[in-house]
Amino acid sequence: MKKLLSIILIWLGCCTVQAQTTALPDFSKLHFGCDGNSITAGNQWSKTVVDLLGFATHHNVAVGSATWACYTDTQEYNSKDFAGISGGWQPTDDQAEIQKRHNNVSKIHIQKFLAEVEQGLFPAPDVFVFSMGTNDTNLGTAAEALKGKTLDEVNLTTMAGGARWSIQTIIEHYPKCRVFLCTPIQTGNVERNELNLKKIAILREICQALSVQVIDCYSECGISEKTEVWGARGRYLRDGLHPDVEGQQLMGRYIAREIRNRY
Repeated sequence: MKKLLSIILIWLGCCTVQAQTTALPDFSKLHFGCDGNSITAGNQWSKTVVDLLGFATHHNVAVGSATWACYTDTQEYNSKDFAGISGGWQPTDDQAEIQKRHNNVSKIHIQKFLAEVEQGLFPAPDVFVFSMGTNDTNLGTAAEALKGKTLDEVNLTTMAGGARWSIQTIIEHYPKCRVFLCTPIQTGNVERNELNLKKIAILREICQALSVQVIDCYSECGISEKTEVWGARGRYLRDGLHPDVEGQQLMGRYIAREIRNRY
């Protein structure tokens, strides 16, 4: 009887320790940051994440039409002649507007994020989520982007290089921050989805090398090419590419669950 009682007490003690070690963090004391393109800009899936988990702040530097890759004439955010950032996408001959569009890349978004934290406009992030890649065309390779320990020689004009620069920069500036990457979602277009899968394979290699967790929005968030129509409203996408409010909330619930379970 005494032996059985001892076993029960040991078991209860183990359960208590496990409960303590797996307790969820108090997200109301944590700060959330994110970067991305038109699927992330403003109060879309990220607002759902912040609301569901109760983060203290929401610092979102995403801009529509953005890419991981820089252009050859992308300016530095803190340069004296910085033209600004534009999410424009309609054809134009306006050189000032074109320069702003060429500044609409993750590197500049992250430089802006860092500057706003340094200026005291937002606190340092405890969780940072990247959600980008849909608009990239020059993919590069993970092997090339991952050469060397520093970012000095990374080719930023490729998706792979831009992703490494942005992710590693956040890691280096905020070593206590948990960084996640969300893959592009499925669209209503088969060819675009095939290209997205190639992008995702590269981004997974980058994340593996940088020890960053990948949130598989492509396969697991609930949005499927089979129920979407390119150029028209489907189940969750308003035009075969951009989530409507219900799609944004669907993404947000999935991403929030993944952050909560992995934090």
